[in-house]
Amino acid sequence: MIAADVFTKLGVELKPDPSRTVIRPFSFGYPAAFDRQPTRAQDVARRVMSLDESMRDRMLVLLKAAMEKRHRNVDGVFLRRFAEVKGDIGVEVKTERDRLLIGAYFSQEYAFESAALFNPSIVTLPDDDPDDDSIRFLVSLRGVGEGHVSSVTFRTGTWDGGTGLVIDPPSEQGVPPRIDSNDDGWVKMRADDSEDVSETVIFPILPSQRQGIEDLRLVRFTDHDGVESLIGTYTAFDGSSARSELLRGINQRSFEMRALTGTFAAYKGMALFPRRIGGRFAMLGRQDNVNVWLLYSDDLYNWDEGMRIMGPKYPWEFVQIGNCGSPIEIDEGWLVFTHGVGMVRGYCVGACLLDKDNPARVLARTPSPLLFPSAEQRGGYVPNVTYSCGALLHRRRILLPYAIGDEYSAFTTGSVDDLLSVMEWVA
Repeated sequence: MIAADVFTKLGVELKPDPSRTVIRPFSFGYPAAFDRQPTRAQDVARRVMSLDESMRDRMLVLLKAAMEKRHRNVDGVFLRRFAEVKGDIGVEVKTERDRLLIGAYFSQEYAFESAALFNPSIVTLPDDDPDDDSIRFLVSLRGVGEGHVSSVTFRTGTWDGGTGLVIDPPSEQGVPPRIDSNDDGWVKMRADDSEDVSETVIFPILPSQRQGIEDLRLVRFTDHDGVESLIGTYTAFDGSSARSELLRGINQRSFEMRALTGTFAAYKGMALFPRRIGGRFAMLGRQDNVNVWLLYSDDLYNWDEGMRIMGPKYPWEFVQIGNCGSPIEIDEGWLVFTHGVGMVRGYCVGACLLDKDNPARVLARTPSPLLFPSAEQRGGYVPNVTYSCGALLHRRRILLPYAIGDEYSAFTTGSVDDLLSVMEWVA
């Protein structure tokens, strides 16, 4: 068997959908050279309040007729937005009608996955029927919309361990979580308005995320006390610099996010091991943009200890090598899917095997890529890219979601034994 024959592509694809939108805050001001009083926000609010009563009545009817077709609880959304800006508008607003109108002027409808839906990660969901051969899973995806801003969106589905893969239809709704609090280093969010996890859209909140929340790598983490947590690491990008942050999905309806700290945290692409190693938290990263690094922490949030464990070796990874998601524990060790960058900035997917007790020791790796841009997949939003942020293991079978051309996502499946058979073992 050759590496390219290990996986079988399935017929399921997830493509960007510009009809899926969220209502998000909209802010505006004058350029610095024209900054003055009253502010631009105050000017807009005063223009609204200067309209006669009948005009404001008609405007509200038109607003609700348009928005209620695409969004749930629009009154609540616009009233909450009014509450956020009421201290800045400089006018007294006495009626709910006017609060709704002003809230709408400070909001925008945003197509969060209009350009791309890619770089998927995947974890199992709690099993309602443990005797069933099929498993339920959660997929996270990076959606890109106007302004090349990246958000996180979700899908659910069922896999039978073979070629039987079903992705649940996503809701037509898109709902951003409400910010519950922002203290103690945590931003806490509640998705109370989401009736299904596919409705939840996590878009940039903090200044560090202004340009995007990128490439969430999910893992179902089991701590030494047996408590399981859904944890994801992602790249926060402000338009000029990147840093790693952590998302904790408590129950798919409430989320917490915080920045990681330490020498090794100001980089992209960190992926958490699903359990502690030697009593410590461990991650893989690409701190120097070239090699795979192994990192350790005593508290999950501060990362000051790391070492390079694997570098480019084969032509398809001569430019750089990194992880494609969190390590997967198998009998033989830690299975890690990797990405390599070669000629014409082509991204391919390979794999390696790390020692279970000492993951700094590389046992084996694929000399040829498992997935690579084929002739019909070389186009896309970013050409020549095949990439993933995580895979799923079920009874020695692998389900690997992956992105094509930084534009849309597909799925492939294969066996652990076939994968190990094409690895080159390290002497």
